Amino acid sequence: MNPMAQSLIKYTLEGSVSGLLWTILLGWLVLDVFAETPKPIVIAHRGASGYIVEHSEGAKVLAHAQGADYIEQDVVLTKDLQLIVTHDIHMEETTDVEQVYPDRARSDGKWYFVDFTWEEIQRLTLHERTRKGSDQPAFAERFPGGFGQRVLRLEDEIRLIQGLDRTTGRKTGLYIELKGPAFHRKELSVSMGAELLKLLKRFELDQVGDRCFVQCFELDELLQLHNQHHCKLPLVYLLGKALELDKIKDLKPAIAGLGPSLDLVATKNANGKIESTGLVEAAQGAGMLVHPYTVRKESQPRWSDSLDQTHRVLIEQLKVDGFFSDFPDTARRAVDVR
Repeated sequence: MNPMAQSLIKYTLEGSVSGLLWTILLGWLVLDVFAETPKPIVIAHRGASGYIVEHSEGAKVLAHAQGADYIEQDVVLTKDLQLIVTHDIHMEETTDVEQVYPDRARSDGKWYFVDFTWEEIQRLTLHERTRKGSDQPAFAERFPGGFGQRVLRLEDEIRLIQGLDRTTGRKTGLYIELKGPAFHRKELSVSMGAELLKLLKRFELDQVGDRCFVQCFELDELLQLHNQHHCKLPLVYLLGKALELDKIKDLKPAIAGLGPSLDLVATKNANGKIESTGLVEAAQGAGMLVHPYTVRKESQPRWSDSLDQTHRVLIEQLKVDGFFSDFPDTARRAVDVR
């Protein structure tokens, strides 16, 4: 609590506060509460991917316009070590690679970004994500097909977001995920984390306070970033399965936060009441941030019956530090009205 509020409370208890001072006191208390309980950040999952093709330029521009605090960049490496923004190490579910390079699939029938140079990838066009092994859209009601958008390099997306910040007077953060570091190390004999840090250093985005998170499902890569490459940016360990709560504190000081799936943070008991799994409290108690993924209009976690309920539990009940959403505008409204 701030000193002014403490002082006013002292005088109140002594019975010497007028009606005017009571008004001032209440005002300061309200300000103090808001100062101590910041709103969770809104993280645009692959951009505004619920509205426009994921990781396209259009999705990133729309996410910025819809007020996302951070915009996510999944990254993989090309054959010539360019960091590009895409969610998968395979190409066929989000690009027209089968038409452009029909003879470049591996023996497993898949096309890999790591087999192509940046120059070759620029010939590809993005399309709405399809289901694995199918040409059917993963989300039937989303953007129909593609619209001439190309794969972006990470450096190009950084310039795009910085340009939008300049013209709007905002400061939007980057939230970068390393996809398949072990795979890339095997294929290219390089550390994805080291390549990322080199690029971020060029943009002067490698220091504490630069509004840039680095996340990954592979804990070893994050630990190498911290221990060997002395990364100063906050590192977030992504979780797709439960983590023993008493092990969370052991992740410090290397890991600054956890990124669990929505189903890992809450559950619904036999009486229909939504309860915390304890993950959020354990992580925050250890001084770590919690940024669950991914809120969508089309589907809710097992413990929720509606989008509004999902938002309410995350923001009001669990008090997470931020969350990922395919629909940044609905997330922004949910955060701002609470």
